[in-house]
Amino acid sequence: MKRAGIVGAGLIGQAWAQVFARAGWSVTAWDPEARQREAARKLDRVRVVETLEEAVRDVEYVQECGPEVLEAKRATFARMDAAAAKETILASSTSALMPSTFTEALAGRARCIVAHPVNPPHLVPVVEVCGAPWTSPETKARTIAIQREVGQVPIDVKREIDGFILNRLQVALLTEAFRLVQEGYVSPEDLDHTVAEGLGLRWSFMGPFETIEMNAPGGIPDYCRRYVGWFRRYMADLPSAAVWDDANWAKAVTAWGRDPTPGEIAAKTRWRNERLAALGEHKRRQKPYP
Repeated sequence: MKRAGIVGAGLIGQAWAQVFARAGWSVTAWDPEARQREAARKLDRVRVVETLEEAVRDVEYVQECGPEVLEAKRATFARMDAAAAKETILASSTSALMPSTFTEALAGRARCIVAHPVNPPHLVPVVEVCGAPWTSPETKARTIAIQREVGQVPIDVKREIDGFILNRLQVALLTEAFRLVQEGYVSPEDLDHTVAEGLGLRWSFMGPFETIEMNAPGGIPDYCRRYVGWFRRYMADLPSAAVWDDANWAKAVTAWGRDPTPGEIAAKTRWRNERLAALGEHKRRQKPYP
C-alpha cells in the first residue's frame, strides 16, 4: 500500500488526508497542536502521530500544510528533509510563498515542490504543481502522476510566479469586482449573481479559452479580431492597487452589509461543501465533449 504523510493537520491538512485515504493510500498525519491532532483522529483510515518525523518516515509523498510564514516554512522543510527518505517527495500546500524562498538551502531541494490546492481540496480537485529552479523534472513528473492517481487535477505551473495561476486569476476578478462596487456601478449581491448565475455556470465545466472559442463563428482568432478594440479601451482603464487601500475596500464591505458570526460562517461552509460535492458528482456523471 502506498503511504502519504500530512504535516499540519488543520482544515487543509485534514482535507488532504481525506484525498489520499479515499484513494486507498495509508496516511499518517501530524500537527504541532494537540487539538488539531485530536480533530484529525476522527478521520477514517488516517493514523495520527506525535512527531513530524514519524509522519514523514517511510512514506512516498509528504503534503505540508503549515502556516504561511516564511521562517516557519523553512524550519519545517529542514526537519522534513532531514527525516524523510531521499526518494520521498516533499510538497507544500502554500498559496503565498514560491518554493525557491524556502527550499534553497536544503540538501534535498531537488525533491521539494509546491502542490497548491483549492480550498477544500477534497471537493475541488485542481492542484497547482510548481517547482523551484532546482526542483528535478522527475519530482514534478512524479507529483503530477500522484495527484492524478488520487483523483486530483494537477496543473503544471511551468515556472515560478508569485500567486501561481489560480490566485492571479482570482485577484484580477476580485479587484475589478471591488472597484465596480466601490464606484457605485453595482451592488455586491448583484456582482455575485453575475458570477454565480453567469460566468460561473460556463466556467464550472469550461475554461476561458474554451468559452471564447464558441463566442465567435471563427473561434478564438475571430473573437479576438471582433473585440480587441473594446479590450484595448478596457486595458487603458484597469483598476489600480488603490482598490485595496483600507478606506476603499471598506466601502465594498460596508455595501455588503453582513457581519456573520464564526458559527454562521461554519454553517455556510458546510452548505458550500455539500453543494460542491453535489456539483462534483454531477460533473463526473456527464460525458465529455468528443
